[in-house]
Amino acid sequence: MGVAVGPIRVVVAKPGLDGHDRGAKVIARALRDAGMEVIYTGLHQTPEQIVDTAIQEDADAIGLSILSGAHNTLFAKVIDLLKERDAADILVFGGGIIPEADIAPLKEKGVAEIFTPGAPTQAVVDWVRANVREGADV
Repeated sequence: MGVAVGPIRVVVAKPGLDGHDRGAKVIARALRDAGMEVIYTGLHQTPEQIVDTAIQEDADAIGLSILSGAHNTLFAKVIDLLKERDAADILVFGGGIIPEADIAPLKEKGVAEIFTPGAPTQAVVDWVRANVREGADV
């Protein structure tokens, strides 16, 4: 892969059956307002759809919003699919209702960062800038 140029590209996704997307939309807007290109997939996406979108859109990162309690399964499936499709360089982060006890195991599986309820949007923006494609034009 060559050196990526241009703004950081982030796919923001709502996997599974969770139908509440206000937080995902707030994060998507904050990232967009910070100069990033954001692709919001909408509700009820499968891990396969999310990974397909990220690859097709040449995304640098995937941000998953999960409130359904299926975070262990959904994060793992997205990360496994990225590896299977030779796209493990796409960073995965996320947030939602995720118990503190589940955060360390998710990070061990490859989730780069987890943001819990109440995290300031600026903290997400700053983290993405610092950790996704360092040196990108944002």
